[in-house]
Amino acid sequence: MMSDNTPVLVGIAQLEQRIDDPATAKEPVELMIDAVKQAAQDAGSSELLKATSVRVIRGIWPYQNPAKAVAEAIGNPGAQTGITPYGGNFVQTTLNQSALDIQSGEHDVIIITGAECGNTQAKAARAGVNLSWQPLPGTPDVSMGEEVEMRHEAEKRVRLGKPIQLYPIFETALRHDMGLGVQEHLEHISRLWAGFSEVASHNPHAWIRDAKSAEDIRTPSAVNRPVSFPYPKFMNSNNNVDQGAALILCSEAKARSLGIAREKWIYPWAGTDAHDHYFVSNRDTLCGSPAIRLAGNRVLELAGMTVADIDRVDVYSCFPVAVQVAARELGLDMNKPLTVTGGLTWAGGPLNNYVMHSIATMAELLRGAPGEKGLITANGGYLTKHAFGVYSTEPPSQGFQHNDLQADVDALYKRDVAFEHEGEATVEGYTVMYGQAAPEQAFIAARLADDRRVWATTDDVDVMQAMTEEEFCGRSVNISGNLASF
Repeated sequence: MMSDNTPVLVGIAQLEQRIDDPATAKEPVELMIDAVKQAAQDAGSSELLKATSVRVIRGIWPYQNPAKAVAEAIGNPGAQTGITPYGGNFVQTTLNQSALDIQSGEHDVIIITGAECGNTQAKAARAGVNLSWQPLPGTPDVSMGEEVEMRHEAEKRVRLGKPIQLYPIFETALRHDMGLGVQEHLEHISRLWAGFSEVASHNPHAWIRDAKSAEDIRTPSAVNRPVSFPYPKFMNSNNNVDQGAALILCSEAKARSLGIAREKWIYPWAGTDAHDHYFVSNRDTLCGSPAIRLAGNRVLELAGMTVADIDRVDVYSCFPVAVQVAARELGLDMNKPLTVTGGLTWAGGPLNNYVMHSIATMAELLRGAPGEKGLITANGGYLTKHAFGVYSTEPPSQGFQHNDLQADVDALYKRDVAFEHEGEATVEGYTVMYGQAAPEQAFIAARLADDRRVWATTDDVDVMQAMTEEEFCGRSVNISGNLASF
C-alpha cells in the first residue's frame, strides 16, 4: 500500500580527490561534508540538509562519531547520528533500514555518507607525512549492525584471514567446479575484468579510466605484480583511492513539499539482507553463497520481478570470484554488463563505501532511462555479508518492502572442522601468496574422508610453482598437523 511516507532517493553525489601532496589533501570527513552538500544541490533543495538523521559508513580513519561533525558542518547539530560496522554490505543495509525508517514515519529525511582517502594515506606513508586527522570523539546515537568475529580458530591457527588470501581460494575452488583448465580460467576471469575496465573508461567518477585488455590484466608486469594466485594486482580491489559519496532519502510528501523535481526521484522498491555462515570453515562449499541465492532472489520476488526484468545491475566486485558466484546464484547472464561503475578495481574500492558509488551511479543512469529497473548487490567480509536493493524511477505498487533471510541461511548445513590432521585429505581450494618477487606460502583448504574441512600450508617452492600451472583441486594431499606435502 503506497502512502505519503513512501521513501524516495532524491539527492546523490560522488567526488574524487587527486592531490600530489598529502599534506594539502582534505581528510575523509571533509569529503563527506562536501558530498552531502553536493547531494542537496543535486536534489535542488538546501532544506534537505535539515535531515533528522545523518548516517556514516565506517572507514579506515580515527573518527568515533563523524556523523556529528557532518551534521554540524551542514548547520544541523541536532540530527540523530549513526555509524555502521565494517563491511561492504553496509551501504545497502543502511539504505534498506533508512527506507524503512522513512516509510514508518520515524524520519522524513535521512542523509547517508562515507569517504576514504586511501590514496592520501599511501602517499603520506611513503613521504613520512603525519596526516593528523581529527579524532571526532563521541558515540553515535545508532549503529546499523554490530561487529562480529568472522575468523574460525582453525583459520587463525594457519594465519588465514585476509581477503587477499581467502577470495583466491574461493576462485580456485570455483575453477575446479566449473571444469576449467588453469590457463583457460585465467583467460575467463581476465575477460570478465576487461569488461569491467571498459565500463569504467566511460564513468567520469572512475579512478582508473584507461581501459585494460584481458591480456594486460592477466599478465604480470611492473605495474601488475602477482599478489595471490590466480590474482595479479589488477584483479584486486583498488583501495588506493580518495573518494566520497552521499545519498539523501526522504518521504514522497517531503519531496513534494520541497518542490524537488519529479525527474530526480528514484524509488527503492525492495531490499533484503542475509549473511552466510560467519566462519568460512563451516560453509558447505567454497564456491557458492546460499545467502546470495536466498536474499538475492527474494529481493526480486518482493519487487515482483525475475532476473529477466532487471535492466541494469551492479554486482559487488572486490575480486572476480565474488562476481561469478553472485551471477551463478542469481542466474545473471555473464555475457551482459554486470557493473554500472566499472567495479572496485577500476572505478575504485573505497573500502566499505563502494556501494554508495554504485547506488549513486545507478540512480543517475535510471534518471536517464525512466522506467528501467536496477539491481544493486553488496558484499562484506569473506563473501560473507550480503545486501540487495531494487531501484526504479517508477513507484512500486506496494511501497518499499524488506526481508531479512537470516533464519533461512542459519538453518543450512554447517561443515565440521578439524584443527589439524595426520594423513591424507583432498584439496578443495588453494592459493599461492607472493612476496616482492616470488611465491612465499600456499594456503590449502582440504576435505577429510569424514567430510570435515581442514586448513594447511606449504612453502615448498616447487609445489607452489606447480600450483600456478596445474590443477591441484581434487588432488590428494598429505597433512601433518597443518603442513601439507604432495
